[in-house]
Amino acid sequence: MDSELLAQFLVFTIAMCFSPGPNNILCAAHGSQHGFKGTLPLISGMAVGWSSLGIFVGGATVFIEKNQNFFDLLTYIGALYIAYLGYQVFKSSPMSDDEQKSTKLGPITGIVLQIVNGKAWIHFLVLMTQFGLLFGPSFGAKVMLVGLNLVFGLPAVMTWAGFGTQLRKLFTTTKSATMLNRGMGFSLIAVAIWIVV
Repeated sequence: MDSELLAQFLVFTIAMCFSPGPNNILCAAHGSQHGFKGTLPLISGMAVGWSSLGIFVGGATVFIEKNQNFFDLLTYIGALYIAYLGYQVFKSSPMSDDEQKSTKLGPITGIVLQIVNGKAWIHFLVLMTQFGLLFGPSFGAKVMLVGLNLVFGLPAVMTWAGFGTQLRKLFTTTKSATMLNRGMGFSLIAVAIWIVV
């Protein structure tokens, strides 16, 4: 194994996993409304969808490069979906316990988000084209690369969910909790705009 390539992979992966993006911002927003434990089902769906997307990209890199227009369209659809989620968070008011239970996002949302997550597509395309041979040329080696990516991806979304949960403890009044929802919703909308631009 090329140790220099491994170091470059680690720098790329850690930066991409922990930087703001749809998964991280949504986990922070969800954590601020539902707490860390309430965000774990969403995170589990993200892990499944993230890994599945990585494996798909690993096997279809050449096809994706030849059909760029389709994947550009998918990016715009993803940005719209992320903006929609941001709008829902932005306009939401502080919730009662019953309302929180009914508005929790689950594993399905986490999985679907990866399909339309432009940052995730870019992440895996760069990963497979730049670091795809880190463990060898076989498909199994690419699956290992996706697994190692998940080792950093899970702590990242959990950290952001924990961050959101801590914010919730600071914003305890109705007015401050509403302001937090506005800030988190705006952050998701900003990520959607960033993906399009």
